[in-house]
Amino acid sequence: MNQILETNDIEDYLECTSIIDFDNTNITELAENLKENTKSKLELSKKVYEYVRDNISHSFDINGDVVTCKASDVLKEKQGICFAKAHLLAALLRYLGIPTGFCYQKLILDDETKPWLILHGLNAVYIEELQKWIRLDSRGNKIGVNAEFSINEEKLAFHVRCQLGEVDIPIIFVKPDNNVINALNSYGTVEELFNNLPSELGK
Repeated sequence: MNQILETNDIEDYLECTSIIDFDNTNITELAENLKENTKSKLELSKKVYEYVRDNISHSFDINGDVVTCKASDVLKEKQGICFAKAHLLAALLRYLGIPTGFCYQKLILDDETKPWLILHGLNAVYIEELQKWIRLDSRGNKIGVNAEFSINEEKLAFHVRCQLGEVDIPIIFVKPDNNVINALNSYGTVEELFNNLPSELGK
């Protein structure tokens, strides 16, 4: 898939915001710890990605009891859905000077019980040594889901099935989508959020 940058100014993909709040002490401390003993931004990107993928639980997988959105809250609670985990990954990488954006797919929620399309969130990361963007999905692996850090062939959590109406949205956004943020901030429980996942981009 040909990826499309929302802006050609790479500095925009390093921005600290109220959601991607890498000025938070817990985020900066974790980022500095992950940076230790790494020899390149490529190695560091992989290390940070695997930390978020493997150490922050997907709220649906653990029947979580809290909805997180802001990167610092995701780290504090150690859980979040795909969008929230993408916010934390972006915050850590941006703090470390690695440009990171936001990508979305439209996927069927459940083929048998919930056969409608919802948004799924992941990241795109700029690998300076390779001068290329790669997409990474930190959703968290489980049976049937095996996302990996890969610089060549994408190894995402989900393969888009075009024949079923699923869509890969090619844009690498600077900021998280408005509809995603609204959903994460509108529901008090993970169950409510699960029943009201956004299906369209709000940009």
